[in-house]
This record gives sequence, C-alpha cells and structure tokens, in this order.
Amino acid sequence: MASHGHTIDIFSETRRFERTCPSALIAAVIGVAALAAGFVMKPGGADLRQFMNSYLLAYLFVLSISLGCLFFVLIQHVVAAGWSVVVRRLAEQIAGAMPLMALLVIPIVVFRTELYPWLNPTDEMKHLVEHKRPYLNDTFFIIRVAAYFAVWTLLSRGFLSASLRQDANGDAAISTRLRTLAAPSLILYGVTVSFAAVDFMKALSPMWFSTIFGVYWFAGCALSGFGFLALVAMWVQGSGKLTRAITKEHYHDLGKLMFAFVVFWTYIAFSQYMLIWYANIPEETRWYLVRQSGDWWQVSLALLLGHFCIPFVLFISRHPKRSKATLFIFAVWVLLMHWLDLFYLTRPPEAPEGLLAGTGGGIPLHLLDALCIVGVGGLFWAWVASALARHSLVPERDPWLKESLAFENY
Repeated sequence: MASHGHTIDIFSETRRFERTCPSALIAAVIGVAALAAGFVMKPGGADLRQFMNSYLLAYLFVLSISLGCLFFVLIQHVVAAGWSVVVRRLAEQIAGAMPLMALLVIPIVVFRTELYPWLNPTDEMKHLVEHKRPYLNDTFFIIRVAAYFAVWTLLSRGFLSASLRQDANGDAAISTRLRTLAAPSLILYGVTVSFAAVDFMKALSPMWFSTIFGVYWFAGCALSGFGFLALVAMWVQGSGKLTRAITKEHYHDLGKLMFAFVVFWTYIAFSQYMLIWYANIPEETRWYLVRQSGDWWQVSLALLLGHFCIPFVLFISRHPKRSKATLFIFAVWVLLMHWLDLFYLTRPPEAPEGLLAGTGGGIPLHLLDALCIVGVGGLFWAWVASALARHSLVPERDPWLKESLAFENY
C-alpha cells in the first residue's frame, strides 16, 4: 500500500551529470585490458576453451542484469506504476546497453565450437541428439541469436528513446502508447529470454531435458536487475544527484521486488529439481547427479543457503529494505548469488559415460573467471555510466513523476 506525501520540485534537484563520468573511461580501459590479458596470456596454462567458458559466465551475468532492467521497464509501463518513475530512467539506461551486449556476444558465436558439445558430438551423443537437429543446428543457432538481440535492442532502445522524447516535448500521450506496447512487448521478451536460456546454457548439456529452464533464468535476470538498479540509484545519490528525489520509500519497493524474486527463484528452482528427481529419468537426473557429486555438492548447498535461506530470513522484515546500508548488502548479496547460480549452471562438465564422470578435481574456478568478469563488467559499466551522463537522470515530464516524488509506503 502507498500514500502520497510532500512533493519535491524535481527542477530544484541536481538531475544531470555536468560531464562524462570519469568512472566510465576508467571502466572501459580496465575492461578492454582485462579481456585482452585473458585472451592473449591465458594464465595458468589455460586454453581457448577455458577462456570461452569464463567469458560465457561473465557475459551471461552482465546480460542478465540488462535483461532484468528491461523487464523492470516493461512491467512498470504495463501496470502504469507511479512509484517507480523516479528510478525508471536508470533502468532504461541499464537496459539500453543492449547494443553493447550484441557486440559482446560475437566471441560466443565465433568460438561456439569451444563451448557447445552438440556442434562436435561424440559417437554416443550423436544418436541421442539426432532428433534435436531441426533445432540444434549451426545455421539456426546463429539466426536465433541474431533474432534475440534484434528484439531486445528494439525494445530497450525503443522505450528509452520514447522516454527521452517525452522529456523534450512533454507529450503525455507517449506514456499511453508505451503502456499499450508494453504488454505485447512482455510476450516477446518472455519468449526470447526463454529460448536464449536454452541456447546459451541448457545447450551446454544437449542431452538434458527441462521444460522450466527458461523461467529459471528469467527469475535470475529479474533478481539481478533489481539488485543492480538499487546499487546504481545509490551510486547516483552518492554522486550528489537526486538526493531528495529518491527516498527510502523507493528503496523499500526495490527491496520488496528483490525479496519477491528471491522467493520466486526458489520456487522455480525447487520445482525443476523435484519434478526431475522424482521422475527418475536418467537423461534428466544425470544433470543433478553431477552437481551433487564430488565437490559440487558444496556449490549446491551454498545456493540453497545463500540464494534463499539467508536472504529470506534476514530481509523478510520491512526494516532492512528501508535502510540504504542493509539494502546495499542485500543487493550485493543477490548479485553474488546470481553469479554463483550461473557458475552452477554452466561450469560442471558433461558426463556422457557415467553418472559421476568428470566430477573430481575440485571446483573449476580459474583466474580467467575474474579477468572476464572485470572485462565484460567494465565495458558494461562504461556504457551505462556514459549513457547516464548524457541525459536527465529522471523522466522530467512524465505525467506520473509528481506521484513518484510524493510516494510513501505505509
């Protein structure tokens, strides 16, 4: 529930950066240097396959954040939410990094044979995936990836451009049109995100079956997007911008969304596990057996405790969500757990010749994992920070802005 308090004059707020954020240039330089170092030097005796595994993990982590913020933008328009207007521009700019993500997917497409076993199947795998060839074929894979980024770029840049256009002309009809477009856009979003989850992650284990995997990744995207949005809002205020416009009321609602998707992710994760485990079909249960064997059981336990139990207990109360300090911890925590979740999804080896094949040797963390997350994350932050510096940090002439500025929870 919410009520309306004292309205802040947005034009009395510092709502623009005077120049390009220095952190953007620094992040870009560090990002390029880290990726170049990882690709050229391949520390620790790594090969191209190890680099691509680390790159895929880092890429999916950053892509999840951008897709999560795109979901935030679309759902706020669908329900005509007033409370979120003051932070929506931040989400629009984070989602608007999709052209960069389209460029950064190119290495995955170029070196796809280093990642996806269905492109070079073993003799045993050939007959098991042969019936999937209409979907798992090289040409169709490239077409699908291109289609995903065409849709995501069109949606993210389209909604951002319309919002910026409203800043200039104050046309309230733009908000009405965006609300009308948001519902079918959500359908496109859901379909493409679900299929992308299959192509980028589930296809790493092409013999595995799960009909809920797309929803599983969507839950992680939304959660990481909300967490990153909260951190960006805090960074903006720490830079002296929107110091009175974004209040603990807005942080409270971001915290509620994060908490809701902690629970939703757990529901989907447990549903997938329970249905596969009790059906006891070898092609399906093997995926979980690998992750419950050797040292991988520790990662499974860490996800159970860290992705659900700990945040559920600590943040079920409203009070931690209304404190920037505790919400900061919550946001950082869910991002760390989302990275661990992606590691859990993408890193365990395929085990074609035995339920526990390839599970020894410890958890395969590598220095390249750090270099790639710094590299891809640095380039992503460079894009977002520079985009935030080019325009107003709030939709200045959105008809719901006044309601957002006066928003109060009760």
